[in-house]
Amino acid sequence: MKILVTGGAGFIGSAVVREIIQHSNDTVINVDKLTYAGNLENVSDIADSERYIFEQVDICDHSALEHVFELHQPDAVMHLAAESHVDRSIDGPAAFIHTNIVGTYTLLEVARKYWKGLNETKQAAFRFHHISTDEVFGDLEGTDSLFTETTPYAPSSPYSASKASSDHLVRAWQRTYNLPTIVTNCSNNYGPYHFPEKLVPLMILNALEGKSLPVYGQGTQIRDWLYVEDHARALLKVIKEGKVGETYNIGGHNEKQNIEVVKTICLLLEELVPQKPQNISHYEELITFVQDRPGHDVRYAIDAGKIERELGWVPEESFETGLKKTVQWYLENQEWCKRVQDGSYQRERLGASS
Repeated sequence: MKILVTGGAGFIGSAVVREIIQHSNDTVINVDKLTYAGNLENVSDIADSERYIFEQVDICDHSALEHVFELHQPDAVMHLAAESHVDRSIDGPAAFIHTNIVGTYTLLEVARKYWKGLNETKQAAFRFHHISTDEVFGDLEGTDSLFTETTPYAPSSPYSASKASSDHLVRAWQRTYNLPTIVTNCSNNYGPYHFPEKLVPLMILNALEGKSLPVYGQGTQIRDWLYVEDHARALLKVIKEGKVGETYNIGGHNEKQNIEVVKTICLLLEELVPQKPQNISHYEELITFVQDRPGHDVRYAIDAGKIERELGWVPEESFETGLKKTVQWYLENQEWCKRVQDGSYQRERLGASS
C-alpha cells in the first residue's frame, strides 16, 4: 500500500510512520505543516528509506493537498494532523477550530474528489482512517463505566469539541457520500518523542533539573495510558483489516490517577538516576499541586474489547514496562529534548528553508 499520513512528524504520527517503514513493505507520504509540534527529527531513523516521502503541506490548503494526492496516488489516508494540547486550546481556541475542523473538512473533500476519480477496484480498496481521542466522550461517572464505540459525545474543552466536530464530519462524509471511512478513538498516549509540554515528559525533564513537578488539583484525575508504539501497531491493523464505517476504541488497559503516574516516574528516576539535583534527597519532594484546569474531566477509561475481538489487537506493553522504556528513552535522548525545549529544532528548519 501507499499510505498518506497527515501529521507524520508529530508524536503519534511519527510513531505510525516509523511502524509502517520498519514493520511493513508499505510506502508512506508524510504530510505535515511542521508547526511547533512537528519535528522531522522524530522520523530521522527512517527518512532515508526509499519508501518514505515528505511533503510540507498545511491540511487547510486545498490546492496543495490536491497536488499531493495527484502526485503520489495514495491507496489510503491516515489522518493524525491536529492541534492537541488542552491548555493551549483554552488559551487560544481559534487554531483548534481551524486545523481540527476546517482542516479535516478540506482533507475529506480532497480525498473524496480523488477517490471518485479512481477505477472501481481502487475505489473499493481505498480507506480514509480518522484518528481521534477519548476526550470527545467527556467525563465518565463512577469507577466501573467505560467508553465504548457508542458512548454519546460530551466534549468539555475547545480541543475535545473540535475533535468531536471532526469525527462527526468524517462519519457524515461516509454516510452522505459513501467515502470509505474508519474512525478510531484512543486513550492517553505516552512514549518516545512526546513534546515536553505533556505530562509524562514534563515530569521527567523537570525532575532531572530539580524543578517543581506541577500536578493539577490533587492529581486524582484518572486516565487510561497507552504506549504510543502499541497505538501505532493498532492503527496499522485498523487500516489493513478494519471495516468501512466502523469505529474502534484503542486503549492501554491502564487506568491510573495522574498523581500515580508522577510518583511512578519519580520511583523510576530513583532507580535510573540516583544522583539527584542538589536541592532534593527524593524526587517526590518536587511534586507541587497547582490550581486545577478549567473544565478538567475527572475520569477517562476505554473499553477496547471490540478491536481485540474483531481485529485481534491487544497492547504489548503494560504501564510499568512502557513507562520504564519511556523514561530510559528521555535519559538517552537529552540532546533531542534540549533542541525541542530551546526551539533550535524550529530555528534550524526555518534557516534551511529560507
